[in-house]
Amino acid sequence: MSLAQTDSSAAKPANDRAAKTGGAVPPVNMANHFLECCKLNRYLTVADGHRFVITEDFGRDAAIAADAAAMAAIYSRDKLVAQAAVLPLGQHAKKLKSKRDRAIYERLFTLIEAQALDERVRDSAHHLLENGFREAEIKSIEAELNDQMSPARARYRQFLDIVRRMMDGAMSPQIFVEEFKSFTADVAGRLDFGIYSFCLDRLFGSLRIPMDVKQMLVSELLAFPPLVRRELLTNILVFPGQSEDMKRYVRNTVLAELGRSVAVEIELLEAYRQRRLTLDDLAGTA
Repeated sequence: MSLAQTDSSAAKPANDRAAKTGGAVPPVNMANHFLECCKLNRYLTVADGHRFVITEDFGRDAAIAADAAAMAAIYSRDKLVAQAAVLPLGQHAKKLKSKRDRAIYERLFTLIEAQALDERVRDSAHHLLENGFREAEIKSIEAELNDQMSPARARYRQFLDIVRRMMDGAMSPQIFVEEFKSFTADVAGRLDFGIYSFCLDRLFGSLRIPMDVKQMLVSELLAFPPLVRRELLTNILVFPGQSEDMKRYVRNTVLAELGRSVAVEIELLEAYRQRRLTLDDLAGTA
């Protein structure tokens, strides 16, 4: 997969069907999986954890259970994902004919309106509920979300050109890091966290990006909000084929700059993601 591809173009869907890895393996309950992410104070991931959930996972053709979509709408740390998760729920609700079934969705939207972390999600739930899940209202929310994301997606594509110039040796490390900082500031809160994370994964996993550039990027990540920082630094450590030198640098830098408690948090999440610890194990360390 090239750096220019977003994870939306090649990743497995984040639904119950995609969780099957063989005939003998039962599908993962995505609502339970999302709940586990929430308990760990993480961004939502797909069933096997290989990437973060993005807005496309809740597109019109997505096959994701209503309880999982509701969980994402209420608890997703990525506000764009939370907003997108409301849309398939509205699409399904508008098709219901039975008063009993419709009442169930009305209660679900009332719950989302009351408990969602994101204000826009609460407003969308209220608006759809108040207007009877009309198609025009769903399309309006969908269009608003697309308008919100489109500039950031365009800025992401521009940054990929800068990455290619860095790989071709046509840009100094210092200038590249400044471009990275500018890109991050421009897309913060307006680009799916999963796409931003994917971009960084490919930077830190590429042999064409010099080690000194990667080290400077790590220094930038240290200043990120704690939740985002923990996810992105752990991504570096668990990236398949990551060099031992890179792992050692990240661990030493985190310990020296952020202290032992943060280093332990990242170490525990790394162990969890590599299936060396379970949620119950982590609860025992609290």
